[in-house]
Amino acid sequence: MSLTFIAPPLQQINSEIARHAGVDLYVLRLDLMHPWVNGNKWFKLKYNLLEAKEKNFTTLLTFGGAYSNHIYATAAAGNLFGFRTIGVIRGEERLPLNPTLSFAVQQGMQVVYLNREMYRQRNTPALEEYLRQRFGEVFIIPEGGSNLNGVRGCTEIIDRAMPTAGCAYAFDHICVACGTATTLAGIVLSLHERQRAIAFPVLKNGAFLAQEIENLLTNYLASDLPSPYSSPASWELVCDYHFGGYAKVNDELLLFSQQFTQEHGVPLDYVYTAKMFYGVMDLLKQGFFSKGVPQRGCRRHRLLLVHTGGLQGNLGMEKSLQRFSKI
Repeated sequence: MSLTFIAPPLQQINSEIARHAGVDLYVLRLDLMHPWVNGNKWFKLKYNLLEAKEKNFTTLLTFGGAYSNHIYATAAAGNLFGFRTIGVIRGEERLPLNPTLSFAVQQGMQVVYLNREMYRQRNTPALEEYLRQRFGEVFIIPEGGSNLNGVRGCTEIIDRAMPTAGCAYAFDHICVACGTATTLAGIVLSLHERQRAIAFPVLKNGAFLAQEIENLLTNYLASDLPSPYSSPASWELVCDYHFGGYAKVNDELLLFSQQFTQEHGVPLDYVYTAKMFYGVMDLLKQGFFSKGVPQRGCRRHRLLLVHTGGLQGNLGMEKSLQRFSKI
């Protein structure tokens, strides 16, 4: 099973803020890998799809919200690799379909809805049994691809930067937006002990994710799945840049995103990467990344921001914001 990707560019950001902080700033452009299955989504889907294929499943079933990047990518990947797909969407049906769900349906996904109370039970055996009775033998992928297969795929993300960076330990800090913590867990498992991963939760009160991360790391290392290192690298959560909670935005974040795109040619999605990039630039001003000794005795710290894609969601959010502004 293969998919043709563009090798993600490693783009240096020429920022006065970073220069003043003594930091070389780079972005790993996973958003450019594929038109539909890009960012961290392919890495979280890869081994789930392989397992489904190996076990002769013909139907994938997964979960997400109405603007879910995971729903969008799963629909596209299923279509590309010959799977039937079912998307279980949180909440009630709203017509006309938004751009995300319209695309999913065009890719052949069957879209069904669960009320929020039932949706909260999505990871329970009882709901999984209900779904299997309703839809037959389906391969269930958790919301966001958040399982050990997803973690395994995400251990391969930083490798994409290495051929360009020229050194396996080229970056002191690796920053990523955090929703389910799957991507962070995979990255932490793939880093050298002297490197540090920094995650920016996009949910309000995101400190609870620390336990989720520990669980994913513990369960992965206890499995027989391959791991580049025997122990995870250090990591931390920075929980101050959620802008009110998941999918919440304000004028300050929108303005930052637009200005960053104009200045550096890197489009940001409002749900994940815009919040992480905003947080990084704010922390650079505070000297947060200049602490300690840089890798390999270099004079300047090197900071990598992982662009996890998700740009498809901007269109729907922008339309919603326009409607809200007219009320």
